Amino acid sequence: MRRPRDSRIDFFRGLLLWMIFVDHVPGNPYEHWATIRNWGFSDAAESFFIISGIAAGIAYSGRFATWRDTGLWPAIAPMWKRSWVLYLSHIFLTVAGIAIFALGAEALGLVELLTKNNLKQVFQNTAQAIIGIVTLGHQIGYMNILPAYSVLLVAAPFAILIGQRAPRLLLIGSVLLWFATGLWRWNLPAYPNAGGWFFNPFAWQLIFVVGLLTGIAFRRGERFVPVNRALFWIAAGWLALVLAWRYVPEFGPAMNRGMAWLAGQGFPFHITSHDKTYLPFLRMTHALALVYVVSCLPVVTTLTAQRWGEPLRVMGRQGLLIFSAGALLSYVGQTLIAWQPENVLIPWLYIPAGTVALVVLAWAADWKRRAGTAGTRALTVKDSRADPLAAG
Repeated sequence: MRRPRDSRIDFFRGLLLWMIFVDHVPGNPYEHWATIRNWGFSDAAESFFIISGIAAGIAYSGRFATWRDTGLWPAIAPMWKRSWVLYLSHIFLTVAGIAIFALGAEALGLVELLTKNNLKQVFQNTAQAIIGIVTLGHQIGYMNILPAYSVLLVAAPFAILIGQRAPRLLLIGSVLLWFATGLWRWNLPAYPNAGGWFFNPFAWQLIFVVGLLTGIAFRRGERFVPVNRALFWIAAGWLALVLAWRYVPEFGPAMNRGMAWLAGQGFPFHITSHDKTYLPFLRMTHALALVYVVSCLPVVTTLTAQRWGEPLRVMGRQGLLIFSAGALLSYVGQTLIAWQPENVLIPWLYIPAGTVALVVLAWAADWKRRAGTAGTRALTVKDSRADPLAAG
């Protein structure tokens, strides 16, 4: 049976997608105050991975509860099919992003675009770059989230099987993998560039697994991490400390010196640094604390269900479409800003215009769901009028 959608998940997924769009158009004035990265160490990507894990746990874990009767493949297949869709979407977005910058270089004379966002290899070493794109070894900037998510969905069925029976064991294994990844710098290889993936799946799996376990528990009507007053205030205190770390003049530099001292004492770099690729401790805990605090506030459920939040909810319901459209719009926005760097109106107006375009696109794509909901309501009303017991 299909479960009713949780307004909080749709609302915050839509909000995070909007924040990702804003952050992916550097040079706009909204990026300096309207997104998560201005409030702490993490940005919208970490919270998006957590919510994606929650959504996956809710959507897919139910099939694994009866796998002994129905077999494993009916449970695994939808997740792997989704992973394949994400892979194809990534390839399309990569090619389209390259085309947008190539058009900007040809039509507007912006040849510098051909070396931005990791595109240099595409135009100077095309054969190897194409191999890298197809094998996910070469990922262009601002369009590199989907590969990690696709890989995680391939592994997610096995995580669900463990998580349903031994959630703590899965969490411990996930933490150990994250720690070992940062300690020994494990990563999937890049090609033809040296190095690895920007969103390292071995590290980023941790917050996805936390989300997955949360979604599995939520489907059973439980919380994976219970509401606890002490834990709430610890998480809230960490958020406040990080905010002070970012903005209090004397305090921030002192904390940075403390991290440098710990690094000098031999502490692993992913404990003391902010390297996004390896999901460092400071970024990870900030994102987890933020999600936990928000999830503990009853007012959030009420606020996210209000009518004014429908534009964000509809964007959240069409997550892949809106991420894809936002990624393409971000490349268009970067091209326009590079074309007219002195025109202050472009960065001020482009984000609102792009936001309207995303909402309209999501609304158009959501018509089938709305039509189905309206039909179900009409049928319910008709049946209740015909049935005296239902009417009573």
